[in-house]
Amino acid sequence: MTGNAVTDFLLKRRSVVAKKMIPQAPDPDHLQIILDCALRVPDHSNVQPWKITVFEGTARADFDERIIYPAAQQRAKETGEPLTEVLTQLERTRMQRSGVVIAVLSQPVIPHKIPLWEQHLSCGAVCSNMLVAAQSFGYAAQWLTEWTAYNEQIIKALEGDPAKDQVAGFIHIGAMEQPPAERKRPVKDEIINYWNA
Repeated sequence: MTGNAVTDFLLKRRSVVAKKMIPQAPDPDHLQIILDCALRVPDHSNVQPWKITVFEGTARADFDERIIYPAAQQRAKETGEPLTEVLTQLERTRMQRSGVVIAVLSQPVIPHKIPLWEQHLSCGAVCSNMLVAAQSFGYAAQWLTEWTAYNEQIIKALEGDPAKDQVAGFIHIGAMEQPPAERKRPVKDEIINYWNA
């Protein structure tokens, strides 16, 4: 059985974890194509229930210092779990692990004839398209959430409303030091059924 360039790529696609990336920004032209691909997703009734924020250059460190680190300090107070020296370093550089970070906010239109669930799914498709587009250029890329996706202060900083908006993901894009190793994949026969009437 033979495929084509797209299916061959998808069958070998693999994410590189952010902590193993070289924080090198993608080519600006490539970044624009990646963003264009992100917007070519199924979107019933053209609702466009997403908001995208790109962090590049010094904006990554600025967001870390002004938004993420204070939110991490507040979270530590609320949970009673202290920020160790290692954790402090992580939170102060969280967005700097990769060359570019793209936050994708699910911002559903309510009320609307398109169900909320379908609007959230559309936003997930934005993340998926972006990840695949970045990897198709040979960049290291990972779709992450982490605690930062569920923090109200961070959602507000992304111009979202914590009462209804959710961070679908932070897409980290950088360079890879070495190709990622393959990991265990789902067993098709355990997941896929064929309806037989």
